[in-house]
This record gives sequence, structure tokens and C-alpha cells, in this order.
Amino acid sequence: MFSQSLKFNKNLNHLIKKNFHSSRVNLNSNLKNKVTNGKYEVAIIGGGHNGLTCASYLAKAGLKVIVLERRHLVGGAAVTEEIFPDFKFSRCSYLNSLFRPQIVDDLELQKFGYQVIPRNPSSCTPLLDGRSLLLGSDSNFNFQQISKFSTKDAINFIKYENLLDQLATHLEPLLDQPPTAILSDKLSIWQKYKEIRKLFPILSNLYRESPENIAALYELFTAPASRILDKWFESEPLKSTLATDAVIGAMVAPSTPSSGYVLFHHVMGQTNGVRGVWSYMKGGMGSISQALSQVAQNYGATIVCDAEVTKIDVKNGQVKSIVLKDGTEIEANIFVSNTTPKITFEKLLDSNVATNYLPKSFIETIKNFDYTSPVMKINLALDKLPIFKAFPQADETIPGPQHFGTIHFTNSMQEIELAYADAAFYGRPSTRPVIEMTIPSSLDPTIAPPGKHVAQLFVQYTPYNWNWEDPGVKEQFAERVFNVIEEFCPGFKSSIIGKDILSPKDLENIFGLTGGNIFHGAMGLDQLFLARPAAGFSGYQSPIKNLFMCGSSTHPGGGVMGAPGKNASEIILKNKKQFF
Repeated sequence: MFSQSLKFNKNLNHLIKKNFHSSRVNLNSNLKNKVTNGKYEVAIIGGGHNGLTCASYLAKAGLKVIVLERRHLVGGAAVTEEIFPDFKFSRCSYLNSLFRPQIVDDLELQKFGYQVIPRNPSSCTPLLDGRSLLLGSDSNFNFQQISKFSTKDAINFIKYENLLDQLATHLEPLLDQPPTAILSDKLSIWQKYKEIRKLFPILSNLYRESPENIAALYELFTAPASRILDKWFESEPLKSTLATDAVIGAMVAPSTPSSGYVLFHHVMGQTNGVRGVWSYMKGGMGSISQALSQVAQNYGATIVCDAEVTKIDVKNGQVKSIVLKDGTEIEANIFVSNTTPKITFEKLLDSNVATNYLPKSFIETIKNFDYTSPVMKINLALDKLPIFKAFPQADETIPGPQHFGTIHFTNSMQEIELAYADAAFYGRPSTRPVIEMTIPSSLDPTIAPPGKHVAQLFVQYTPYNWNWEDPGVKEQFAERVFNVIEEFCPGFKSSIIGKDILSPKDLENIFGLTGGNIFHGAMGLDQLFLARPAAGFSGYQSPIKNLFMCGSSTHPGGGVMGAPGKNASEIILKNKKQFF
């Protein structure tokens, strides 16, 4: 397809830029609206999937909406980019499960190319001794796989999954509604009491089903994931596989208190009604954003790319307009920010405006909002299918079950702990990184040339404050990652014909993810629910009356979920009369 000389040679940057342009034409040919100075009813800053979700619902309700996206294509972190010719990558986010089914139904996204590709098995953990662990949606299959290591674990795994399913079923409604507003200083005591009462049915139903559920929920929200997993299981391959869900995207270890919640957050989703199953999107994650953008435009919304907002102009306590990089001014009745709090309130707002119109407690909270990120994303073009020592193949061209799901290259929780210690205690990238690999082309042949494959590596732990910009630093660390995979897949390194290495700083600069944090802010209990992004302002409305927030820094948090955008649109529609 193209020669080995593409490996980090001088033509790579040109190739990437060229294909960024072609992806703009091929993937976003419908986004040719040109913005002019004018007045809209709603202006949305940022065309990520939450911004597009919010725009779709508001436009569907009849409002005149404009979405302004800094990059050349919409989607934020949920994009598909053809970085190398004929190789299409979910360049940042790479799996779908959390996206809310109600949004798919409400907006009829399947009519616009929204198509999930279930993965079964969904998880593969090859071991260096030649054994392996596959997990999927079939309980009998899982029992057989886990029994290779522990019959006790195989029995307990069924109980463990049932418990998580019960808890998720009862708590899932919280994702689809604004959090209770008990910390708002705008409500009376009686109104706050009524807000608290909204939680009673959820807790009472949990208790009625099993009193032990309340204790299990509390433990899941507060305990280290390692303690939970140690209590349930004894085999390291199973525990290390499950532990990755507790640390994915977070600067935590399995032994970190409250890491159990991140574990739980990642089982809240579903694919085709089956809970906890993660899927690929046909054509890549950008197909979600493309479907949303088409829906929004069909309802009359204007979407503009290459339109970077540089200022939120506030007059007399309300946003008057937003100003683009080229000086274009957009006026609206309501403004919605899909960016992180740091960008919204520290970059786009003038410091004098912030001082005059934002409460001191809010300013301090936003200033200290935790964006710590341990993540590097590496996108690879491969000239052949990876072959694992644990899965010898007669025909090495045909993908097997070991290729379909998320492939874990850690064989014990201790490996994760040591990798975390490098970053957390010594401030350096992990000596032996924690690596998850997906090969979406194993199930979606539309994203790679025949016989070739797309591999996506999600790697931890990589501190933000490292010299990633220095020549060769990213490449040296990537080589460390490839060396680990090579232990499991001999010949993997020689199959790489194209590399796109994204450090935390790249994730910040390219996708607007402050600190490189994929969740728009850490998902600790101190930054969730009532406190996301700040106590008293978790209901999507900022301290500035007509400025709302709809990004993943609001409830219910990160992941390609759409819930923040949908929930924000409901609040805006509920209160829109006061702005017109």
C-alpha cells in the first residue's frame, strides 16, 4: 500500500495534513455553512458529540441554533479520521456503549448511519505462558473460560455480574436527568427537600430488591477496586482484566480509594439492550457525530467548522455575543459551552468579567478542577493481522475471536500498580505500560484496505508534565509500548506501516481536552453528580444567566454518552421563556 519509509519520516506530517483535508471533504462535505455576523436564538461553542446532541434537541424544538467548531470536522473526541490513505481511525474515543439509547430513538439516528457492531468476545487477555482468557456476553462461555483458572471465580463471576447489573439498572435513570439541585442557593428549604425526595424511589427500590444492595453500592462508590476484586476473585488474569475498567483514563491505581466507581461507570452502558457490552461503530466513532450533525441540520441548525471561538463577551451580567478568531461576532439569546470549564471560564471569559460576575467559590472550584490525565493514544496502520503466541493460527489472514474485543496486555493487578507508581510517585512514564489494544478492522472491513488492519492502543500511565514535545520522546515511549506487545505477538513491530502517537498534550491541543483528560475532568466522587463541575452549579446553567454548559465536565460525566447534551437541552427548553 505504501512503503516502510512512512515510519516517522519527513513525509509523515505532510501526509497527515493532506488526509486531514481529505477527511474534511469526504466525511464532512455537508458542513459548508459559512457564518456571518448575525443573531441566533442559541449559539453552541464546540461541535463535539454533546454539543451536537444539544443542538439536535433544541433545533427539533424549533429554536434557531448555530454550532461553532474549532476544528475542520465535527465530533470533538468522537471522530473518524483518515490519517493514512484508506486507513480510517477513531482517532480519540474508540468504543461505544455509554451513548444513551433514548437519544438514538428520539433523534432516529439509525436513519443517518448510526450502526453499532457488537463484539463477542468483548475481551481477550493473552498470557505470556501461552494461556488466555476470553470474556463475552455468553455466561456459559465465560464460565468455561474462567474455569481454566478457578472454578470458584467462574461461579462468583456470575454473581458479580448479576450484582452490577442490578445496581446499574436502578441507578441508570440518574444519567438521563439533571442532578438534584439541593446545593443551589436559588432554592428554598422546601424546594431542596422536594429535590432530595427524587432520590427516594431509587434507594427504596434498591433496598426492596435486596437490603445488601445498599451496602454493595456504598462499597462500590468508596472502596478501592482491588479490594472489591480481591473479595470476589482469586485468579490474577481475571482480576487484572476487570481492574483495567477501574483505571481506564484515570490517574488512579486499583488500590486507589473510590476507583471502584470508575469500574462501575464503565458497566453502565449497553449494546442492543445487553448491559456492559462495548461495541465498535461502523465507519468509526465519527459516525455518531456525523449522524447527530445531519439530524441537527435537518431540523434547521447551522453547523460551522474552522470557526474557533476566542471570546465570550459579557455585558451587564449576561452574554451579549461570542467572537470568532477572525473577528466575526455572533449574537444570541442563549449560549451553550461544550468546552471544558477551564476553557470556558478561564480562557474565553475576560478575567475582569470572571471577577465581576462569577462567585469566588465558583472561580476557586474551576481553578482547582482536576484534569489529571495518564493517557496516550496510539493509532496504527498494520500490513497484517497480529498473531498471538496464545492463539496459533493456520490461516494468519482471518481474524478470530481473540481479535474482536479489547486485548489486555497486563497479567496481574500488581503490574498495573507498578505502572501507576512510575507516574504518580516518580513523575515519569510507566516502565512497563498498561496497554489496551483494539482492532476494529477485524469486524469492520470498511476502515482498512483488504488484508490490512487498524490497531488502536490506549496506553497508561503517561504524565502530562513530561517532555513530550522534545524530538523523539514520544517515539521512544511508543517503542516501549510496542516491545510489550511484541512479547505476546512476535512480528507485531514489523507489521506497523503508519503511526499516529498522541500524548496528553496532543489530546489537549488537538481535541481541546484540558490536561489530556478524556472525561473533561477526573471522575472522582468529589467531581461527580452534585459537584460536577461545581457545587451549586451542576444543573447545566452557569453563574452567568444565559450561559449554559453541556460538555462532559457536567453531569453525568465523561465518555461518549450524549447525556450532558440532552440534559442541558431540557433545562434550556424548560427555562427558555426568560431569555426571549
